[in-house]
Amino acid sequence: MRSIAQPGPPAPERIQWVEARGRAFSFTLQAGLPLLEAARRGFAAEGFLGGALSMKGGALGPFAYVMPALSKTGENAAFYSDTFRPAGVTRLKLAAMTLGERDGAPFFHCHGLWREADGRAGGGHVLPEETIVAEPFEVNAFGIDGALFTAEPDTETNFKLFGPVTRPAAADARTTSRAFALRLRPNQDFAGALEVFCRQHGILHARLHGGVGSTVGARFTNGRSVVPFATELAVQSGTIAPGANGTLEAELDIALVDYLGGLAEGRLVRGDNPVLMTMELVLEVLDAGRR
Repeated sequence: MRSIAQPGPPAPERIQWVEARGRAFSFTLQAGLPLLEAARRGFAAEGFLGGALSMKGGALGPFAYVMPALSKTGENAAFYSDTFRPAGVTRLKLAAMTLGERDGAPFFHCHGLWREADGRAGGGHVLPEETIVAEPFEVNAFGIDGALFTAEPDTETNFKLFGPVTRPAAADARTTSRAFALRLRPNQDFAGALEVFCRQHGILHARLHGGVGSTVGARFTNGRSVVPFATELAVQSGTIAPGANGTLEAELDIALVDYLGGLAEGRLVRGDNPVLMTMELVLEVLDAGRR
C-alpha cells in the first residue's frame, strides 16, 4: 500500500477514539454570520459543543480557502497553498465539517467542492476566520456528547490537528445513539481501519457523519485514480456493514481536490486508500453484537 514518510515518529495507537452519545439533527445557517459562528449556534441550540456537519449546496461570501500543496520547508510531508479569496458569492456543491475547539475557542475543520462566481469549479480547505454565510441554507449535523474534537500538536505530522478528547456529558443534549468520535492517523487504509475498529468494538452496522481529512492520492471502484499524493477530502456518505461473505465492509463515497487542482468524486476502493495526514469522523452505531 502507498505511504508517505512523516516528519515525526508514528504514535503507537493508530486510531484516536472516544466513545460518546449523539444525535442527528438539521438546522439553518444564518446569513451574515461567519460560518464558524453560524455552525456553533446551530449545535448550541441542540445542546452540543460540537460534532460533524454535512452541507449540500449553500452560498458563502466573502469566502476564503487554501488548497493542498507541497511543503516548501520539509517540516511537513505536505502543506497548504497561499490563501484564495474569490470575489462574489461562492456556491457550495458539498462540504463536510468537524466542529470542535482550538485554543479554548470554537473552531472547525472543513473541506468541500464548490463553484465560484466566475464559474470556476474548485475545492479545498475552508478558512473559518474569513468565510461568511451569504444566504440562509439548511445543513445536516450530528452532535456528540461526552467527547469533543480538540486541536492539539501532533508530533507525527508536525501539525496542530483535531482529535477527540473526553468531555463531561451535558444535561440537555437529548442524545439518541451510541457513537464514537474518531481520528485515523497516517498510512493506514481508510476503509480497513474502520472495519478493524468496528470488529474490535463489536459493531455490526454503523454510519459515518462528517468525514474530513486527506488520503495519499485515491483509487476509486470505477477504476479512476488520483495520482497527486496530497489531497483534501470530504466524505459524502459512509457505512460499515457485513458484506456478501459476512465480513465487515466499509463503503465510502468521497470528494476531493488534489494539490494540482484536480477534482474527483466516487467510492473508494477498500484496501488501497491510505490516510495522508488525518481523517476525522463520527461513527454512529446502528446495530451491535456482543463484545
